[in-house]
Amino acid sequence: MSDYIREMRRLVGTRPLMVVGSTVLCINEKKELLLQYRTDADIWGLPGGVMEYGESLEETAAREFHEETGLLAGELQFIRILSGPDECHTYPNGDQIYGVTAVYVTHTVTGTLEASGESRELRYFALDDLVSKARRIINELSPGLI
Repeated sequence: MSDYIREMRRLVGTRPLMVVGSTVLCINEKKELLLQYRTDADIWGLPGGVMEYGESLEETAAREFHEETGLLAGELQFIRILSGPDECHTYPNGDQIYGVTAVYVTHTVTGTLEASGESRELRYFALDDLVSKARRIINELSPGLI
């Protein structure tokens, strides 16, 4: 959790916060998508997180992807912004957020896949096996991006 979000939580408790962030769809040569088992929400999800002061959305995507996976993303291609009712979440600790999230895709990475404190597990999944928000995003992509 960023210092900004920690500070805001001290002020507002668990009430909804609007947060801006980025996420990365990492698709390997086998057409599999990298997901992380997130420790904050206790679910499988996409690597990503909240923007810090002075960052661009693309910088946020690259930083969060590296922090959560140990990998450095190659070229990041912007896909879309996620917002609306599907982006309202309540975490297991009661914190509520309304997310506005920039989605990027990369097909190349370097480094060693390694779970951080924010990731209990990291694994590539065949696109046909996805049933989460990731599946919804993938369904909206043009076939050329996958």
